[in-house]
Amino acid sequence: MKVNADIRLGDLKNELNRFFALAARKIRSIDATWDPNRGTPVFTVGGKYTTRGWTEWTQGFQFGCAILGYEITGEDDLLQIGRVGTVERMASHVTHVGVHDHGFNNVSTYGNLRRLMREGALPENEWERHFYDLALKASGAVQAARWTTIGDGKGYIYSFNGPHSLFSDTIRSCRALALAHDLDHVLMGENDRAISLLQRLLHHAETTARFNVYYGEGRDRYDVRGKVVHESIFNLNDGNYRCPSTQQGYSPFSTWTRGLAWILTGYAELLEYVAHLSDDALDLYGGRDAVTAWMLKAARATADYYIDAITTADGIPFWDSGAPGLALMENYGNRVSDPYNAHEPVDSSAAAIAAQGLYRLGVYIGDARYRQAALTVARTLFDAPYLSEDEAHQGLILHSIYHNPNAWDHVPEGQRVACGEASMWGDYHAMELAVLLQREIDNKPYLTFFDP
Repeated sequence: MKVNADIRLGDLKNELNRFFALAARKIRSIDATWDPNRGTPVFTVGGKYTTRGWTEWTQGFQFGCAILGYEITGEDDLLQIGRVGTVERMASHVTHVGVHDHGFNNVSTYGNLRRLMREGALPENEWERHFYDLALKASGAVQAARWTTIGDGKGYIYSFNGPHSLFSDTIRSCRALALAHDLDHVLMGENDRAISLLQRLLHHAETTARFNVYYGEGRDRYDVRGKVVHESIFNLNDGNYRCPSTQQGYSPFSTWTRGLAWILTGYAELLEYVAHLSDDALDLYGGRDAVTAWMLKAARATADYYIDAITTADGIPFWDSGAPGLALMENYGNRVSDPYNAHEPVDSSAAAIAAQGLYRLGVYIGDARYRQAALTVARTLFDAPYLSEDEAHQGLILHSIYHNPNAWDHVPEGQRVACGEASMWGDYHAMELAVLLQREIDNKPYLTFFDP
């Protein structure tokens, strides 16, 4: 990436105004046309949101977008969409024992509504706040119960593939455990044993940092600092690590770029969260310095790899660092991204996720390079050809990729690779990024998922 050192937050003001105006219209369009009996909107085909059965991990993004849209525009119908959708559709996600996606679904809905009430954007209502609190407590505990213990006595929240599988995605579901812990909740186990949600959060995050992120320390012959594996596989008989794997990437030894984005933003947010915890709470896990060190190591490694190794000049990555068609695109890191190229799809959703992590990390450690990289990506995303300016297209951020190996993404007529479509996770994370930046421009309190 060619990081633009000259962009200032204020330079994005007009782009953000247009972004939020377009977002409001698209949120209303989805709400007016989507039949809930079809399931959850996942990605667009020909400009219309459609579903794709795997797991119901995107519904929180649908209603979360409306809630975030209300936060900026103050338009009451957006709040109604988000509130009603949360009450009517999200309860099953709170108690969903079969997925690793609670941070996506429940923090994006119940968490955002609770935050807006805490900030005064919604009128204080004691019982409504109890409703949000209870949902978040239950979500954090249910997610923490999906647990595999490994050989070192720690462990991880396992993916929908089963107890042997640790996904990089799940680092963002640690937010559900964090919120529940801050609400003084615990997971009750056999024989009434109280299990600390903070312990499970930190153990999961440490295990992920150890096995899913590379640091250039000779782990295998493909060990490059900042690379990320989508999935780590463990032997359940002895708890030992076995090998890297992937579900949506090209190979176990390349980096699926959305997986890297989850890691980058997940650890940047967790660093902010750990900073607000007491020393006494962290002393049980090696102390503040030790916990911060391994989190910061993972965040910086992935941020550097994103900036220096896997993006085009304007900050957009291809879907995987090892995608075979990249061999035909020599020196792509010095050229502006072309989503309509004939070789490999770009993934704007990975960029939307990663940009937030870059900005948060830059703020956390006071590094202008990371903040400027985030603004470079944001300027690209909030303009054509990525911002969907066609009001008939229900997507907000175009050129998102879901599952390239399975060929799930739409390839328009006349194109050779998937392009031109949007996804719920890409649109939501672009909204999160935009809200974060807008609050900074407006000198409002810094956006966190937890109570600062």
